[in-house]
Amino acid sequence: MKQIRNFCIIAHIDHGKSTLADRLIQVCGGVSLRDLHDQMLDSMDIERERGITIKSNTISLDYKAKNGNDYLLNLIDTPGHVDFSHEVRRSLMACEGALIIVDASQGVEAQTVANLYLALEHDLELLPVINKIDLPSADVERAREAIDAELGLDPLEAIPVSAKAGIGIEEVLEGIVERLPSPTGDPDAPLKALIFDAHFDKYRGVILQCRVMEGTLRPKDTIHFMHANRDFTVDELGYNQFKLVPKTQLQAGEVGYIVAGVKSVQDIEIGDTITLLDRPADEPIPGYQEAKQVVFSSIYPMSTDQYVDLTKALDKLAINDAALTYEKDSSAALGFGFRCGFLGLLHLDVVQERIQREFDIGLVISAPSVKYILELTDGSTVEVDNPSYWPEPMTIQSASEPYIKASILTPESYVGPVMELCREHRSESQTMNYLSAGRIEVISEMPLGEVLFDFYGKLKMITRGYGSFDYEPIEYRKTDVVKVDILVNKEPVDTLSYLVHREKARTRALHYCERLAKEIPRHQFKIPIQGVIGGNVIARTTIAPFRKDVTEKLYGGDVTRKKKLLEKQKKGKAKMKQFGSVNIPQKAFVSVLRADND
Repeated sequence: MKQIRNFCIIAHIDHGKSTLADRLIQVCGGVSLRDLHDQMLDSMDIERERGITIKSNTISLDYKAKNGNDYLLNLIDTPGHVDFSHEVRRSLMACEGALIIVDASQGVEAQTVANLYLALEHDLELLPVINKIDLPSADVERAREAIDAELGLDPLEAIPVSAKAGIGIEEVLEGIVERLPSPTGDPDAPLKALIFDAHFDKYRGVILQCRVMEGTLRPKDTIHFMHANRDFTVDELGYNQFKLVPKTQLQAGEVGYIVAGVKSVQDIEIGDTITLLDRPADEPIPGYQEAKQVVFSSIYPMSTDQYVDLTKALDKLAINDAALTYEKDSSAALGFGFRCGFLGLLHLDVVQERIQREFDIGLVISAPSVKYILELTDGSTVEVDNPSYWPEPMTIQSASEPYIKASILTPESYVGPVMELCREHRSESQTMNYLSAGRIEVISEMPLGEVLFDFYGKLKMITRGYGSFDYEPIEYRKTDVVKVDILVNKEPVDTLSYLVHREKARTRALHYCERLAKEIPRHQFKIPIQGVIGGNVIARTTIAPFRKDVTEKLYGGDVTRKKKLLEKQKKGKAKMKQFGSVNIPQKAFVSVLRADND
């Protein structure tokens, strides 16, 4: 056990976690030169293209240290984006130490600080690493100052490296061996193992990634999931080394995989504790938390005959992604679809892109919303995330929406515009911390619903890409939320209804009306498009009708003949308007909802 090191790499998004992991794998000989490529631990195409980690991954590496001993290094790569912080939390629970990466050119950013606090919660030993020292804009000394001032770690212990150029990798490996602690645990105690991740293999079922805290696990043992309350028999276990390497047992302190005939990730709960059925542990490992969906949106296939394909696609995705929830939904305009719950906007974006790429299904996605808590006049309380289920306004006593504590790190010169942006998005309180020369942290409490649409894009624009954003949910607070319906020719279009704060209702209703007026083709009669709250119209645009020149055939004569023909046309148009139906093309929905997300 003294020769084992379990560690993860934590950092802000795009600070070089995956590249450093690649170099560690390369130096330890974890992969042959022929198979080596960038982002070895990022298996999805989307991860490689966007340069982000979505699923945490793990690999066991053999390393011969300078002191002559052989060590087993278990590296757990973690996502950097705020939407996947629950994966980071589980990975930290499986480790004793962590490498905390700071970009030499950008310094400490919001997610670095957030992950640092998560690591300290789990009593991890931290080893700071300053990456990207080969960049022309790198300032190692300033990064050391930031590590001291913002992270409270010893700046002299920080190891300067360039993961891309392979500089300083040996020093990092020696630092892991010398400064990160070895695991503790009793191999003879009752089994306690943490399931920190899982993925689906179509031939073998769900492959569980686990860290054994106490006891020993062997093939043919019957294991019991303490939270899910289910039992399975272990078929095979061993280490992850790009290929699964079977072993005869996994002991306390080791990280490995288990194949136990689990058919779907939804059958078990990630973060659960497993123990032996015939010799159970007294209590599960503390710190278990369920992933909480915070963003909800409806997904419809572009053509209705793809509904069955969409059902299969979501079933397959849910096998791999336990955090995705979905239930059947339908719309008069778009047919059958699903109401889905996501961990955040990036999670929604990734799921949408995977469905379109892996299953070739075109999608229409409704405007994302959050979960509101309503107190009704009869004293009952309901939770609503779908505008279709919004009760009548007269039955609502009060409404509450989720608030977040947002932490924005920005260069000093952009503080004014950042604070103005927060105010525009209904920020309730703002405080500033001066972290280091020229860098400021703005802490603001604001509604989660305000962050969903354009906040992140605007932040990047006004700070010229230097601002970074992280948030944590805090509580529900009273709010004035209304449901806005969009009427086309006085008929409500259920897919376009949305929930919004009363202040912002008119602006968004105008946006919807103007977009629809551009996309809906002209008819023979005038089409009003209105945004309404209850019975009050708050926005309107009108699509002008085609007009046939009925007086064209006249060649003179009295003006009454002209008036008679125009009057006849007017009556015909009124009748057409009464019985005519408006054809709303699919691209109109796509245009309105996409433009709102951009």
